[in-house]
Amino acid sequence: MFMVQLALSTMIMVVVFSTLASAQIQKVWLDADTGNEMDDLYAIVRVLKDKHIHVVGLSSAHFNNPDLLVFEKWNAYDTQGLVTVADSQRLNEELLDLLGRKELPHPIGADRQIGRAWGGREPRDSPAAQGIIQAVRQLSADEKLDILTLGALTNIASAILLDPDILPRIRVYSLGARYSMDRKAWSKNEFNIRNDLNAFDYLLDLEELDFTVMPVEEAFPLRFDRDETYAKLNDDVPLEKILADRWREQNPQDKTRVMWDLALVQAYLRPDLAQILTVNAPPENKKFSVKIFARIDADAMQREFYEVLRR
Repeated sequence: MFMVQLALSTMIMVVVFSTLASAQIQKVWLDADTGNEMDDLYAIVRVLKDKHIHVVGLSSAHFNNPDLLVFEKWNAYDTQGLVTVADSQRLNEELLDLLGRKELPHPIGADRQIGRAWGGREPRDSPAAQGIIQAVRQLSADEKLDILTLGALTNIASAILLDPDILPRIRVYSLGARYSMDRKAWSKNEFNIRNDLNAFDYLLDLEELDFTVMPVEEAFPLRFDRDETYAKLNDDVPLEKILADRWREQNPQDKTRVMWDLALVQAYLRPDLAQILTVNAPPENKKFSVKIFARIDADAMQREFYEVLRR
């Protein structure tokens, strides 16, 4: 009888531990060029307020582009003396302060692309790249880290180049590039990709990387109306005020805005609101196929954003 009870107890413990292991909350790292446009802030808030994931880091990304060299203004910024990653870092810290999350690791990222203007794969070391590496090293044996990137892919590419052992432990989800469903063809002529084409090509040459891309066309349906957004956001709530102010300061002339980055994080957090398709990779790269987010439910994404914001 005792042996039967012991065997039964052992079985129960195995079931309990198996259930706990399967119920592990997914760990997520968010990398954002927050200073570039207004939609990054909405995406970051959506991720940080989600109760179904464990965010382990928020890093800042640069948004260096040729216009900074020849124009006096980029969006609402004076380009003279602008250090783009520093502005992304400033906004990340403001958001974390408003959310009471300053304890969350929030390292600054690289200030420029990997390699050089003609190509190359020399990593750009930074606190962000090292933070990603450390987050992966802290995973348990059966865990993976999901990395969401909202801008140039410099920080994640650098992390892999600096420590290739993290590659099988990560999944990357990024916004960028263009993909024509009709022609089944890619174009890398897109802002995020142009800011570090070397990094995008490097990731597409990693055949073993679990890589999902939201091409920018697939985010087009998620458009917020300016006046409706102002009406829904309460200026008496500091977090909501910073979201409204970001539109007022950056894009007051725009009656609608595509919420590119919010579309990516909503597709990741709510897989029922988007489809994942497997398509051919660009022919010049080593991967044979790439997963993409497509055919999003924009209305549901917008409704759910406000529901989560007010929880």
